[in-house]
Amino acid sequence: MLPPAPSHRILIVTDAWHPQVNGVVRTLATVAGELRAMGHVVEVIGPDRFRTMPCPSYPDIRLALLPGRRIGAMIAAFRPDALHIATEGPLGLAARRWAIRTGFSFTTAFHTRFAEYVAARTHLPVRPLYAWMRRFHGAAEGTMVATESLRAELAARGFRHLRAWSRGVDLTLFRPQPREAWDLPRPVFVYVGRVAVEKNIGAFLDLDLPGSKVVVGGGPQLAALRRRYPATLFTGPRHGAALASAYAGADAFVFPSLTDTFGLVLLEALACGTPVAAFPVTGPIDVLAGAAGRIGAVDTDLRAAALAALGADRAACRVHAERFAWRACAEVFLSHLVPAEAGRAA
Repeated sequence: MLPPAPSHRILIVTDAWHPQVNGVVRTLATVAGELRAMGHVVEVIGPDRFRTMPCPSYPDIRLALLPGRRIGAMIAAFRPDALHIATEGPLGLAARRWAIRTGFSFTTAFHTRFAEYVAARTHLPVRPLYAWMRRFHGAAEGTMVATESLRAELAARGFRHLRAWSRGVDLTLFRPQPREAWDLPRPVFVYVGRVAVEKNIGAFLDLDLPGSKVVVGGGPQLAALRRRYPATLFTGPRHGAALASAYAGADAFVFPSLTDTFGLVLLEALACGTPVAAFPVTGPIDVLAGAAGRIGAVDTDLRAAALAALGADRAACRVHAERFAWRACAEVFLSHLVPAEAGRAA
């Protein structure tokens, strides 16, 4: 834990950064902004500072090329009080190697089910991938995880020093009004997020549901799904007020993913007053804990969950989302950081 101080120099190293659009980027960017508003000096080292190459099978994501030649000098020049390595990609690996070599202590976070995502694209077994991830995070003083169910799962896989770190939602942007009219037969079921194989979107689009289905977002599977499901409205990516009105205009938000570690989109939908339907897996079971039924439904039968969500209380959805504030999320993140120089005295 960092010693009490009015201001700390905090360095975040992440392979997920602008212009990528995903929950990891949104979390890190928002938390960094909150920390700065609290008086801390925050620097982010992302792929935008390096030559990059497209990620295999996901060209929208750019990966830093040979970052080890520069990243150590960048970290040393910033002189951080705390170092946080957010991802397991080229930048995270380079920062980890440098920190271990120089005796810097650091924290990490388990944002993404990397093993499942690789397995979905390559059919490789997840066990050796988890062994590699366990080794990556094992060098950290602490690994932050978004939910209690994920912490229990990772502990069972041998991960250590796990620290709970929930998420937040922008309650000013995401609100019940204004609502997108959609001009589609009701009820309208909406999915928002990356259009990629790991999101399991076909499980939603294959459902026999009344009314209409809408997919908001972009990604490598977008063109293929548009061809396969011509009756579905694919809007492409939306941002800001247009995204919020898309959530608010839905009668239910359907979240078919089986591999997310949290699902910020769940909170965004609820903040807009839109009930959630999902499988009973990590993320949905944590976000909806204690309120399922009033704000949505989880079921191994996704169709049953989607239909049940239509009867939820939209006002209760908003009230539940108001429990998740980004300032509180940033304060928890700060409490988990460790002095970067601690390792030198060990």
